[in-house]
Amino acid sequence: MRCPYCGSLDDKVIESRTMANGETIRRRRECLSCSYRFTSYERIEEKPFMVVKRDGRRQPFDPAKLSKGIERALEKRPVSASMIEAFVNEIEDEAVMQGKATREISTAELGELVLSKLHKLDKVAYIRFASVYKHFEDLNEFITEINKFGGGKE
Repeated sequence: MRCPYCGSLDDKVIESRTMANGETIRRRRECLSCSYRFTSYERIEEKPFMVVKRDGRRQPFDPAKLSKGIERALEKRPVSASMIEAFVNEIEDEAVMQGKATREISTAELGELVLSKLHKLDKVAYIRFASVYKHFEDLNEFITEINKFGGGKE
């Protein structure tokens, strides 16, 4: 560690303390050249969880963006805000587990995960989300998707 006072790279650690529930280590150091004492902090640098877009671009996973899409699909449906929050958290957890090895998930995988969960939770929200996610162009695509529920008789 470079001394902030004289720039020397020779120092010794005087004291170490764990902070922030074990996520950070605070170290008191003393420069061996000038005896200046200073503090350094050590923390784990995690790679962000990424979403791979259809065109190959990568961007950090944004739970707020996921939540917004799900809330829009569930708008004016008989699903409480706490249920929506739990639902979003469940999807986020599953997405991270699916992409654990590579620290990324494709938008296709994420979309399918949301659709499978919405299918169980609320059929109308499922159709709303599917219409945007699958880019429905006409009424026939809606009808085809609704018929997957058994002719819409559920």
